[in-house]
Amino acid sequence: MKILGMGNAIVDVICKVDDNFLAENNLTKSTMKLVNEIEFKKLLSSLKIEETVAGGSVANSIVGLAQLGNNVGFIGKVNKDDLGNKYEEGLEKEKVKYFYSKKKEELSTGTCLILITPDSERTMCTFLGIAGKINENDIDVGAIQSSEIIFLEGYLWDEGSPKKAFEKAIKNSNKVAMSLSDQFCVNRHKPHFLNLVKNKLDITFANEQEILSLIDSKSFDEVISFGKNIGKLMVITRGEKGSIAINKNDVVECGVQKNLKIVDLTGAGDLFAAGFLHGHINNLSLKKSLEKGTEMSSKIIQKIGARLS
Repeated sequence: MKILGMGNAIVDVICKVDDNFLAENNLTKSTMKLVNEIEFKKLLSSLKIEETVAGGSVANSIVGLAQLGNNVGFIGKVNKDDLGNKYEEGLEKEKVKYFYSKKKEELSTGTCLILITPDSERTMCTFLGIAGKINENDIDVGAIQSSEIIFLEGYLWDEGSPKKAFEKAIKNSNKVAMSLSDQFCVNRHKPHFLNLVKNKLDITFANEQEILSLIDSKSFDEVISFGKNIGKLMVITRGEKGSIAINKNDVVECGVQKNLKIVDLTGAGDLFAAGFLHGHINNLSLKKSLEKGTEMSSKIIQKIGARLS
């Protein structure tokens, strides 16, 4: 197997809202907020659902890789409930091997409410449910050892059981890639993430805000110096400024595609990572890999949701 993803197994529930809805519910645009089940149901009660999809950040990337014809799998925790069954079916339909045995749990399968405002920004409210309770016993060591790269998400990292699951996955892997996921994740786990980026990861994916926050800097030049110094592969998306890959002393940039009709930014980073990793495992150059990532993210932001088809 080429790449095995490990992340929060979350069913995405996509709804359109106006800016007033965010203000009334004290939500900050373009961020992800963790909510409990009661808050989640309250928010959803007044909304019309556009679409439900088997999601989660790394799962979106893994599906993107499968759609590009790569042999991939996923580990993520769901309950043996209706949403959990839908989740597994959704992955299998995309030809993603699912390495997790569902069982009856106290908590229900995780769900993420994705609120799309008229400016195409997305604001997420996530009820992690059982997804956030992944533990070392949920890790299929055989699947990890037989994959070229394990791809992790910062969203999954938390003290206790998830951290142990992370450590077990890293210990048994051939090569480790990880997405920093979100600025609030970086701020919450800064010392741990810094240690991972410097010492454990072979490939780090981040956007500009996340990486600046990680190294406590306002200067992108410092990010480039940091990337060169750690001597690992770092891939950073910079919005309208395009993307950049830093690998030891190699610094490669790629611009964005122009004149796109942006509909929804959900999954842009996830599909960018899918495109880049596709290039990486198929021995494309850094430049070509960045271009593939850009192509994938450009396609996804012109449609609703985080699935290309």
